[in-house]
Amino acid sequence: MTILSSLRSRIFLGSALLAVLSIGVALFVVNAAVADQAERTLERELAAAASMVDNLRTSRGETYMQMARFIADAPQLKAAVDTNDPPTVADVANQYQSQIKSNMLVVTNKKGDALATLGTSAREAIVVASQASVRSALGGRDTSMLAPQPDGIMQLVTVPLYIDYRGAQRPDILGTVSVGFLLDNALADQLKQQTAGSDIAFGMGGQILASTLPRADYSALAGRMRTSGISQVVVGGEEYAVLPRPLSTETAIASGPVALIMRSRTEQLRLLLPIRTGLIVTAVVAIILAIVFSFTIARTITRPIASITGVMREVAATGDLTRKIALSNLRNDEDAQLLATTFNTLTESVARFQREISQKERLTSLGRLSTVIAHEIRNPLMIIKASLHALRQPDVDSAALREAITDIDEEVARLNRIVNEVLDFARPIRFDLSPVDVNALCRESATAAKASGPGPDIELDLDGSLRPLTSDSERLRLALVNLLVNARHAMNGDGAPGVRRGGGAVRLVTRANGNQAQISVVDEGVGIAPQDLTHVFDPYFTTKRGGTGLGLPIAKNIVEGLGGTIAVSSSQGQGTEIRIELPMQGAVLNS
Repeated sequence: MTILSSLRSRIFLGSALLAVLSIGVALFVVNAAVADQAERTLERELAAAASMVDNLRTSRGETYMQMARFIADAPQLKAAVDTNDPPTVADVANQYQSQIKSNMLVVTNKKGDALATLGTSAREAIVVASQASVRSALGGRDTSMLAPQPDGIMQLVTVPLYIDYRGAQRPDILGTVSVGFLLDNALADQLKQQTAGSDIAFGMGGQILASTLPRADYSALAGRMRTSGISQVVVGGEEYAVLPRPLSTETAIASGPVALIMRSRTEQLRLLLPIRTGLIVTAVVAIILAIVFSFTIARTITRPIASITGVMREVAATGDLTRKIALSNLRNDEDAQLLATTFNTLTESVARFQREISQKERLTSLGRLSTVIAHEIRNPLMIIKASLHALRQPDVDSAALREAITDIDEEVARLNRIVNEVLDFARPIRFDLSPVDVNALCRESATAAKASGPGPDIELDLDGSLRPLTSDSERLRLALVNLLVNARHAMNGDGAPGVRRGGGAVRLVTRANGNQAQISVVDEGVGIAPQDLTHVFDPYFTTKRGGTGLGLPIAKNIVEGLGGTIAVSSSQGQGTEIRIELPMQGAVLNS
């Protein structure tokens, strides 16, 4: 019995599977929507942080330019530069550097020689003074540049320092003032706070120079400087979304200074974990409720049908057509009530039909029995009547008297045999079980069959390993004798006038077959016609002259009453085999 063999199981599994699939699809869609929304939020945060960095770049550049101009316009600094005395210039420049808190302040004379270098080494001051920005400032132009440093990127603003005389066509340029602010780890940390947790990295020349992330991760970030748009990178075991932004509008991202804005996707997914956990818990609870609800629906739908099928099974198992389906159990189901009413009506019709058929069969059997009995009794009565007529003759001699008495005695015995066969077939058989030696019983049956009259011999092929079985020896012997007598008659050609089988013998064979004993009666007689083979166990069916047609039906009743089976196979003109199989332990059925 498979899991889908019942309607309840199919309804339950179908509704439960539908609910689980619906919940699973909903969970997948919601989870995908949440993940997509998280990605979009991440992109928006990156874009907002990048916009903030761009604004910072612009505002810092303007602020630094104003600071540099403020210092360059200071009279004290102009006077100090005009002396061309480095100590004097350094004292004045130091005051202004303290005020603006710059990372670098470099003052040069009109030749580009450094007069004061604050916040950096002399070598770096010479490098700054030699930059094109200083030369541009000496030409009267304000310049801004970015320069790599070991711990960041220096944003350097250079302006000319000049004196504007009245009436002069051009101001007198005394030198330059360079103010530098470092884009370092401290600034990156400050930007991280301002951008709500976005990590920042500054790089230039293919190297990361400052970042909010550890220095060990700089090499992994360097490759992102050459990209455009949002890309992914794994740093320190976490996945980041990275958006590069140029720090200078005059150079490309691939070669110029770059700020990398980063947001942790791992952290974002970690924030989604409670939502996904909640979704999974909700889905599990929903699936459990759906399964319970599906089982309740399946049980509610199939309970009326179960009541109907239960009665159907009992009727099929017992054949009792008086069993009815109680409509009181199906009050809330109109379809089930209709089905039950139809079934009850059908069983009543079948029971009535069976009664009518049984009555017809009884009448038919009675007619056939009457015909057989009338035919069988008429002949003995005629012989008895003729014998009595002979006895009434006045001149009857002793020989005629003895012959008449003998005929009367034989015909009375024949009448008694007919009555006994009819009674044996009609009345219930009562069995007396006891251990039976099948081989010994077969020998006795063969002896009794040979004593019934002339005919072929009976050969015994008995299995010595056959154990005794529990059975009724007298009833079984009667059945075997009937079968053996029929087989000898078939060898004599009974039932086929003019046919005689020369030679050969009837064989009685026993075999052990597992928990069963097998007995076979085999003859080489005339055989049974194919059209008659299916009727050999029908009562009153016979092809023998003078037969009642009750021998084989009685044998069948006995064998089946003992819990066994009997089968016949035959080929016309070649012979017949009747096989009996009996259980080793008695299993008597009601007869």
